[in-house]
Amino acid sequence: MRVVVTRVAEASVEVDGEVVGRLGRPGLLVLAGVGHDDTADDAAALARKIWGLRILDGELSASDVGAPLLVVSQFTLHASTRKGRRPSWSGAAPGHVGEPLVEQLCRDLEALGAHVERGRFGAHMRVASVNDGPVTILIDTKDWD
Repeated sequence: MRVVVTRVAEASVEVDGEVVGRLGRPGLLVLAGVGHDDTADDAAALARKIWGLRILDGELSASDVGAPLLVVSQFTLHASTRKGRRPSWSGAAPGHVGEPLVEQLCRDLEALGAHVERGRFGAHMRVASVNDGPVTILIDTKDWD
């Protein structure tokens, strides 16, 4: 799994003009993409990593201060731009694989104590955020650098 974690002052996601998830206070926006060989173990490891990342003010983690998270699925994180000008999405898992793993990530975060808002899998979403810092971290479970 690949995620982009951004420290935000606020964030929201809207589908068809309706707000489906919102962070009205500082927290983390998590864009999550699932690859073909990702598993529930990847989701669990990511949840622990995200919840404990010390990237909030004062080098605190979301778990330290109870910061909320907004998780939005984003298959485009698995884009390949190796050839030509049109990205290939072949690295992204199909929806029937990706959706349960994004939901598993959310449930694993909640099991750790997080308040998790969600986007809507497969929908055309409008994501708004006020980045704080900015602090943006890329995490890939196949390459933990």
